Amino acid sequence: MRVKIRRGDSFELYSQLFTVSAELIADANEKLNSSDLKESQEVVIPGYESETYKVRQTDTLWKLAKYKSLPVDALILLNQEKAESGLNAGESINLPRRINSFTINGKQKYKSDVLTRHISRLQEIFPFIKVRQIGESVLGKPIQEIKVGKGKLKVHINASFHANEWITTAILMRLLNHYLLLLANGQSIMGIPASQLYSKAELTIVPMVNPDGVDLVLSGPPDNLSQELIELNGGKTDFTDWKANIRGIDLNNQFPANWEIEKERKIPKKPASRDYPGNRPLSEPEAIAMAELANSTHIDRLLCFHTQGEEFYWGYEGKEPSEAEQLAQEFTELSGYESIRYIDSHAGYKDWFIQQFEKPGFTIELGNGVNPLPISQFDSIYKKVKGIFFSSLYL
Repeated sequence: MRVKIRRGDSFELYSQLFTVSAELIADANEKLNSSDLKESQEVVIPGYESETYKVRQTDTLWKLAKYKSLPVDALILLNQEKAESGLNAGESINLPRRINSFTINGKQKYKSDVLTRHISRLQEIFPFIKVRQIGESVLGKPIQEIKVGKGKLKVHINASFHANEWITTAILMRLLNHYLLLLANGQSIMGIPASQLYSKAELTIVPMVNPDGVDLVLSGPPDNLSQELIELNGGKTDFTDWKANIRGIDLNNQFPANWEIEKERKIPKKPASRDYPGNRPLSEPEAIAMAELANSTHIDRLLCFHTQGEEFYWGYEGKEPSEAEQLAQEFTELSGYESIRYIDSHAGYKDWFIQQFEKPGFTIELGNGVNPLPISQFDSIYKKVKGIFFSSLYL
């Protein structure tokens, strides 16, 4: 919600009027000089939208302010010209509406265009988040990173490395939406004020690593690639089970952590719908983008959302720090997921991250069943993984 700045206004005043943290207001308006606000400028108030209201005969700004449970000055701020001339029945004014319910609908087929729209919507309502493109898919679709918070602890979470695991993106975006609501409304989670998480941790998420593959699973192949992809899919025209990127490379078998072992034992030996690790590590633009992200950005904790099994893996060749075991115990207590230290697997993003940086890394297998998991599991998955998400920001 945008309002025009008046002489003498400050972020602290806006914080009092709308009960939104002054820190969030400042972070949502980084281009403004908080100590020298100009009357000609506009300020964005996070967590609010402006709605049009038709004035009734008996309305006054004071009555409307009481109805909205806001100071009258908050309404005056949105209707500065009307406040000077007085309200007239039948005319329209602007009223602030606080957003206190989920802004985006995660319970749907979560294609890349849905993700793009939802990111834009969250930016509009919660402009203290930062969004940047870290790379492109094979077909040129953006791979986007969203950043929230300012703390020393750097936590990264990603989803949809595998195309038929697209429900992980829907879950991760719901978790993000939940966190943003808590922040904007000054609420707590698990007994901890969300503002403390914001100050302690910087969260970055890449909600869809494999947009081409997700769209292939949910919408079918592009016309110009249809025949080629049907051949890679073993002659099948149903792409529901497709796991790889659009070139038939498994993105979570692309990283230089004993990649040669996976290359030797994996079947098939050429591009296919799943499991082929490529001719060399980091051959695919999506994998390159994720490797460059880790190499260029300090990450203290890594969580990779996959499906399925209601379990998580957190060790790799003894290079995981002791902190990882403590986190694993907490994650199990909060989610009921089984903690597994080692499995006979290599070349995954988590594997490479632990090998490269010796920091805690987790592959978290959401839900139970056969991939792709049905959207009907959304609520049960969300309930169990919520504790893992929020605890990763403060433990």
